Amino acid sequence: MIKVLAVNAGSSTLKWKLFEMPGADVIAKGQIERIGFQNARLSIVTKTNKFCEELVIKNHQQAVDKLLVILTEYQVVDRLDEIKGVGHRFVNGADCFASSVIIDDDVLEKMESLIEFAPLHNPANIMAIKAFRRELPQALSVAVFDTGFHQTIPEENTVYAIPYEYYQKFHVQKFGAHGISYRYVLQRFLKVAGYKRAKTNIIILHLGSGASICAIRSGKSFDTSMGFSPVSGIAMQTRSGDVDPSMLIYLENKLGVDSKEVLKMLNNKSGILGISGVSSDMREIMEIRKDNERADLALRIFVNRIVKYIGAYAAELEKVDALVFTGGIGENIPYVRKLICDKLKIFGIKIDDNLNEVKAKETRISAPDSKSDIWTIPTNEELMIAEDVEKLYSEIRATKALH
Repeated sequence: MIKVLAVNAGSSTLKWKLFEMPGADVIAKGQIERIGFQNARLSIVTKTNKFCEELVIKNHQQAVDKLLVILTEYQVVDRLDEIKGVGHRFVNGADCFASSVIIDDDVLEKMESLIEFAPLHNPANIMAIKAFRRELPQALSVAVFDTGFHQTIPEENTVYAIPYEYYQKFHVQKFGAHGISYRYVLQRFLKVAGYKRAKTNIIILHLGSGASICAIRSGKSFDTSMGFSPVSGIAMQTRSGDVDPSMLIYLENKLGVDSKEVLKMLNNKSGILGISGVSSDMREIMEIRKDNERADLALRIFVNRIVKYIGAYAAELEKVDALVFTGGIGENIPYVRKLICDKLKIFGIKIDDNLNEVKAKETRISAPDSKSDIWTIPTNEELMIAEDVEKLYSEIRATKALH
């Protein structure tokens, strides 16, 4: 048994879970929010305690330092060298990394060259990696890539219809996102539903604050809604999803701002928040939609964009064994699932209203006569990261034992 720390660093956050592997036992979990602000917030949950604190944390190095102090202060670990591996979510590995890798100096240098592909996420990921390598030099450091799962997507679904030389020279293509989540959910679906990977065609809907859809063909990623960046695809909580590029130039002129400001608007002020004008939280939208026309419109747009992608993917896949809902919205809001499935009757997809309301973790919710199964399967990206770390750690130990 080994202790493995799974880390997800955002631009101003550090989320983590400490596992005992291979049993997948969560020893503790927590997050540090608002890094770089005066009122950063640290929260930690162990098997016996919960703890919250507001403090000043200037950067990710300080966040890592604070986390490691807390782990020993609260006796989550007796010594830091008990942690044998640290796995890091890395949002965009471009077309350079198809699977998880041990981070050495050469790998880190390559990862640093990919910053421009995810300027909001990759720099934070790298800062956290450097901090943990510095403070836990004995631990195996592993990068797990959100884009790795999508390396199997064929060129007709990744290459944009712009001059081909831009794809060749600058790697302008669809990279996708949420690959760690899709990998975990596919793995769980195959186990609980009893399907064989090579014969499985499903559509997974990762519906959370960030949201995307993935078409799985013969057990591999075949197409996905997010593209070159996480702003594309379906409408999300604060992201616009697909828009006409000409509109951006039009808005630049009308607003008197540059393209960076327009891009910030598409990322932070659009989607459910932009349409409703009141909230990005689907739970709040559900509460007020009957009395608020714009909130109701935001919900309709969210469902509309999802249904369009499902229709396209159903045509691509030719047969759909199942729709699988995951993510905060996909797992927890039955009415959204019903709205989506009710618009897919042309494909013979039918949801069971009673099963849809059951709050079980992994559940088939389709009607008996539905042509495709419908499932809800909670995602667990941190466990997927921890499993990859444990696998690489075991391989290293086995290699050393042979020599």
